[in-house]
Amino acid sequence: MLRELISILRSSDPLRELGAQFTEMLRIAQELTLKPGKIFFEGQDRPEERSWVYDQDVQVNELQRRIRKQVIAHVSLTGNSADLPYCLLLMSLVKDVERIGDYSKNLTEITEFFDGPLPDDDIVAELREVRHGVEAAFDGLAQTLEQADTETALRLIRQGKDLARRCDILVVRAAHSSYDVSTAVAVVLGTRYYKRIGGHVMNILSSVIMPLHKIDYYDEDSLPAELKTQP
Repeated sequence: MLRELISILRSSDPLRELGAQFTEMLRIAQELTLKPGKIFFEGQDRPEERSWVYDQDVQVNELQRRIRKQVIAHVSLTGNSADLPYCLLLMSLVKDVERIGDYSKNLTEITEFFDGPLPDDDIVAELREVRHGVEAAFDGLAQTLEQADTETALRLIRQGKDLARRCDILVVRAAHSSYDVSTAVAVVLGTRYYKRIGGHVMNILSSVIMPLHKIDYYDEDSLPAELKTQP
């Protein structure tokens, strides 16, 4: 499904602009996973950086609305009904990108009650590894989509599921730690936000390997037969 969508976005003039706008959404969202992470871990909440994050999130939201409007206009025209499944797929993808922007913004808002930096201990070290894992997955996302690379998508999704499990364990560890209240809340929220950012990256990656009705839903039993044998 994704491979066909990419082909359509490249060849059809009315939809080529949608492809460019979606690519721009991905680029901005990836930047939004980087600076908020620095603000969160280093506790450097500068007003100009917070403003930058909010401005970038606004751009993502505007691109989402623009894509939605163009998709609706496109499928409403006579003769374009064959593009409906691909337009539905695109609508699903842009929603996940929009949510990444929101959770990245939420990371910076933790500094409203926690002025950091975070403790230098095993729990935060584990959370840093989760952060790097999420950022690495996002770093490979655009190319994986561009090439409809099922092998890389599958590998990144499996890594993402492992990161999500690690996040669940970290929340419990933080809740039972000796942290003061504000530190515990900051670590738990940061962990949950990184889990959700990673989850939306996995949702986008699922479009490479899953049929349209199973986008955002992944388990090994639902994989196409040819992918189940991949390590």
